[in-house]
Amino acid sequence: MLPITRRTFLNGAALVAASSALHLTALDSGSSQEDNSTRRRNFDLGWKFQLGDPDGAQTSHFDDSAWRPLTLPHDWSIEGEFSKDAPSQHHGGYLPTGIGWYRKAFILPHDSRGKRVVLEFDGVYQRSEVWINNSSLGMRPSGFISFAHDLTPHLAPAGEPNVIAVRVDNSLQPNCRWYSGSGIYRHTWLTITGPLHIAQWGVFVHTPSVTAKISTIQVSTRIQNEGTEPVEFDLLTEILDEGGAVVEQGRVSHKLEGDSEGAVSSTLNHANPMLWSPRSPYIYGLRSTLLVHGIAVDQDTTTFGVRDVNFDVDRGLLINGQHFKMNGVCIHGDGGSVGAAVPERVWERRLELLQEMGCNAIRLSHNPVTPELLKLLDRKGFMVMAEAFDEWKQPKAETPLYGYHKYFDEWSERDLTSMIQRDRNHPSIVIWSAGNEVPDQGDPQGPATLRRLKEIIHRHDPTRLITVACDGIAADLNPALPEFLGELDVVGYNYVDRWRDRREKYYSVDRHQYPDRRFIGTESVAPIGERGVYNVDQRDRLWFERASNAQIEVEQLQKFIQTYDYVSGDFIWTGIDYLGEALWPNVVAGTGPLDTCGFKKDNYYFYQSLWSDRPVLHLAPHWNWEEQEHRIVSVSCFTNCESVELFLNGESLGVKGFEFPRPGYTEVYGHYPPRGEVIQTTADLHLQWDVPYKPGTLMAKGTRGGKTITTELSTTGRPAKLQLTADRSRIRTGRDDVAHIIVSVLDADGRTVPTADDQITFTLTGKGSVIGVDNGRLESHESYKGMKRAAFNGLALVLLQSNGMPGSMRLLAESGSLSPAEIVITAD
Repeated sequence: MLPITRRTFLNGAALVAASSALHLTALDSGSSQEDNSTRRRNFDLGWKFQLGDPDGAQTSHFDDSAWRPLTLPHDWSIEGEFSKDAPSQHHGGYLPTGIGWYRKAFILPHDSRGKRVVLEFDGVYQRSEVWINNSSLGMRPSGFISFAHDLTPHLAPAGEPNVIAVRVDNSLQPNCRWYSGSGIYRHTWLTITGPLHIAQWGVFVHTPSVTAKISTIQVSTRIQNEGTEPVEFDLLTEILDEGGAVVEQGRVSHKLEGDSEGAVSSTLNHANPMLWSPRSPYIYGLRSTLLVHGIAVDQDTTTFGVRDVNFDVDRGLLINGQHFKMNGVCIHGDGGSVGAAVPERVWERRLELLQEMGCNAIRLSHNPVTPELLKLLDRKGFMVMAEAFDEWKQPKAETPLYGYHKYFDEWSERDLTSMIQRDRNHPSIVIWSAGNEVPDQGDPQGPATLRRLKEIIHRHDPTRLITVACDGIAADLNPALPEFLGELDVVGYNYVDRWRDRREKYYSVDRHQYPDRRFIGTESVAPIGERGVYNVDQRDRLWFERASNAQIEVEQLQKFIQTYDYVSGDFIWTGIDYLGEALWPNVVAGTGPLDTCGFKKDNYYFYQSLWSDRPVLHLAPHWNWEEQEHRIVSVSCFTNCESVELFLNGESLGVKGFEFPRPGYTEVYGHYPPRGEVIQTTADLHLQWDVPYKPGTLMAKGTRGGKTITTELSTTGRPAKLQLTADRSRIRTGRDDVAHIIVSVLDADGRTVPTADDQITFTLTGKGSVIGVDNGRLESHESYKGMKRAAFNGLALVLLQSNGMPGSMRLLAESGSLSPAEIVITAD
């Protein structure tokens, strides 16, 4: 694969390692985001942190010797204790926020003299102010957007130390929906260039003409000359295949006056291109090189995909002319036990699980995400809705004082511009969302605000359509204005079935009234609840639903979406449980088919049976109902088999089946396409039996395409031993990699006990550390950073990370009288 970070070039820009009271440090080369150049280097190592707001911490001479050393990314909120009285309230998962400081000292090499030095932050939450050598570089209120500061005018002489100080103020609460984390929770970078250079996010690649035989690659490159004299230069543009070979190139001559910038356009035609699509996500590289008198002075490598995206009024989403239904989920920025500072491997595993479920689309709700997540989405072939804001001018009920509306007028153009310029080359992004559930949709000034945001987006990316996730369509109070919806390229519906008879009619009402409208479901209900908990008749306090009712709502809406092509797709809320939006004692919202550990809930298999081609046969609930013999248990079966027979202890409980979509006649009257042994006993998308409970074995036998599939649930014995299993036995030493260790409580026969809640203690030795422990329970208040955790319904999770040195680490798990377990992970 091509390198996935931006720039290569320039010799001798590695920083000098040193040791002093100022804690001088070399640049970090341990991140998987490193591009092996001396031009743009990871800057995560060697920081110091202090929670609180000490006087004078911005000054170079401040004594930080007692501060905590750490490596970024860092989220201090996730390290704290849960409290019902936390200022962040349920919005932030009842975790602490406050004010914190970061400091770092570093030395630039002698040959950096006369060069431009820029410090980049992928994200700091929130209200960050940055100083270097006692000089303030400014404040950025948004915690989600990437930004950069030019250090050049304030640098110490070559060979002398520079001191960076960053104040992070997340004390104004509540300010976000939902958990945000606190601190420098994404990567940092140092970039060193000459006066003539390619601007930050200055390369824009798009493909205005795409065919399988030849495609046109249009490139705009923004170049800055910060020198005082005019410069004549050549821009060499090369397209690289995934192996790094040059497949096309072009060269343009240009001249820039001193202290100026300009955009240079290049057009290349690529024969027989490999097209990017969800089924074949091919990634090209575009290498842009500035040459002065034939000598390279700057270089920038950008990844992109060759694809054509079209939202058709009748056919929905077309990519390269092929129809794709967006079977999507919304996701938030936290990673469970690691909070908002999420190692790349955590995201990668989550995306793999969602893809296995049949999910092919992701809505990044509700703010710009970390860059490495978008790179993963590109490579895995997801279709992405990238979202800019959760608030515009009008505040939301959850954030009446300190939400983004406080900064919108002053900062929205800068923040939106940064997002579009940073992310516009990602082929996975097929549509922009300018906002989520903004009250402005029903405000008389809302259409004007939307027009301004659209103009900003299209100024920097004229190639993609724009939506807003609207929750006020057909609402009684503050309904979305027709003028507002008319401004949208694609109208986004949050909970299309929420109002009155739309519970049954869905999009059909507006399809009839607005036949030229493009439709997309930006957010819809998913089955709610915790993994392995079966209180189906209990009403959820926050979501106003019974789990059994929600299942039917989900299935009915999915039938409509899958049937009508004019609905481009749908994003369920959410794909993964997330911190926040929970009422105490809950601290996590249980709306995903995956819990915060990435463990599969039963409804994971519902979506898999509908969205994927995998054979699916899954039974629920578990079969451990001690002392409840003869209780009637509703047994659900999620399947794409044509028929299923259920057995209890070898006795048949009957054959059931469903079919969706039901086929009509083809060719001649009475002729059906091949259907196998279809038995239709329900119009739902799952099967159900009411079974008097007896201990033993519940077994299902399904038929699919003439083949037999079986699955079973057995009454287990009591907990007897622990088991540790890892997603991988070897990991990289870089801090973006982790090993996921699944902890299972087993009975004497090696079966997971689905009701086990034993307290487990962990001991780690060797070249690594535990960075998170979790069990997926919504109301667990145990520390994510501790070395113990109660199992929840038989499972827990431990995240292991290398300390940056090659070697092995040994994790031991112990729990009272249970037989212990251990596992060895190697980092290299």
